[in-house]
Amino acid sequence: MPINSFDHYPLSWKPDKTKLTVPYYKSLSRDLEEKIRSGKLKAGTKLPPQREIADYLDLNYTTITRVYDRCRKKGLIYGVTGKGTFVAAHPTEDVTIAVPDADPDTIEMGSVNGFSEYSLPVEEATKTVIQRGYLRSLYEYSYPLGHPHQLAAGARWIEQFRAHSDPSHMAICAGAQNALTVALLSLFSPGDKIAVDPYTYSNFIELARMFHLVLVPIAGDKDGMLPEALEKSCHLHGLKGIYLIPTCANPTTLTLSETRRKELASVISRQHLLLIEDDISTWLFAASGRPVLPSLHDLLQGQSIYICGMTKSLCPGLRIAFMSFPPEYKTAISHGIANINIKTSSLDAEIISELILNGSAYVIARKKAEWAEQTSRLFARFFPGFDTDPGYYRWLPIGPDHPFRKTEQDLMERGIHVYHSERFAVTHEEGENYLRISLCSAGNRYRFERGLQILRAYITENN
Repeated sequence: MPINSFDHYPLSWKPDKTKLTVPYYKSLSRDLEEKIRSGKLKAGTKLPPQREIADYLDLNYTTITRVYDRCRKKGLIYGVTGKGTFVAAHPTEDVTIAVPDADPDTIEMGSVNGFSEYSLPVEEATKTVIQRGYLRSLYEYSYPLGHPHQLAAGARWIEQFRAHSDPSHMAICAGAQNALTVALLSLFSPGDKIAVDPYTYSNFIELARMFHLVLVPIAGDKDGMLPEALEKSCHLHGLKGIYLIPTCANPTTLTLSETRRKELASVISRQHLLLIEDDISTWLFAASGRPVLPSLHDLLQGQSIYICGMTKSLCPGLRIAFMSFPPEYKTAISHGIANINIKTSSLDAEIISELILNGSAYVIARKKAEWAEQTSRLFARFFPGFDTDPGYYRWLPIGPDHPFRKTEQDLMERGIHVYHSERFAVTHEEGENYLRISLCSAGNRYRFERGLQILRAYITENN
């Protein structure tokens, strides 16, 4: 009898021998798929080596190989050379957040478009750039990380968010999503483990799945991710990195307190984690005159990747984000940009730079922050208990009996487009469900108020 045949032998996936039927590869495939889809095997779980599970079941090695191949083709698992086979995150669901191709009468309350109707200052800046007569230089293939004066404008912009950087250690990317792609592809390898909040940006979850990275959810409280939980996970899982949205996190709207930022920075530094700081909302605090907390980038003295996208604050159509990084990562990030983008549009970057340097960017940000505060107050009228701080979305609890696709489809049929919390969940857990409600994409106040009426009626009827 093989040594692994004892019933007490520890395995992460342990099929019940008494329930196997022939052909064994089909029976085992169904068992593995059921355990993954039901959440019994969590995303990132390392599965037993094929020879080990074959020995335990007294089956041929090729039978287990066939099982793993079938599940791999379904996107349930993935293999990393030299490291093993792992359960994929969201193995059967596409959770990508994108602008939907919906009926024009549908009220958009899912995608975060950032009051895109406010575009006049952007149009004026575009005309100014064109009239200066140097367009040809912007069409050339030069400065793949960004023209020096554009990088200097970016450094000036992020300084107001207490994120200081040397322009020579910055890059311009085609939006924050592109910057995340560059960072992950340049600095991480398949199988690397990254700490995240239990609910996080859904497109980051999709990127991790595409690059075969393992996301490890870390518990938190009202002040954000728990430092002791992060430190413990470093020892248990051998984390390489951490992804955080410190201010108005997407989707939960939680902001890390200053104390919590310092505590997390201490753990990150001590455990030599590579931090990706996605700063999507600090501009709202700055533009509305609220206190700006120190960035983790500054607390770590620049030893992190800091990303500041401009699409939500200035213009969604100009896909520009500023990335700041330590000097030792410049070669790797330059290589990543060269192989992903070649370079970001210099014309788009020039328009954004013009907005920053002529002061219009600050005017746009203040106007959008004012509108965000107005829609926040309107949301609080329909759903009392929520704060009225400026923000682009709210995290609305809807109870346990509202499944992912059905809830989104039901609300779409009623005339509003929203996103369910399952899109943002790193692992599937039974319990409370939420909706992330966009406050800035309905098109006008009347449509937004009508959307809130529909949403409130739906929740009242179904609770």
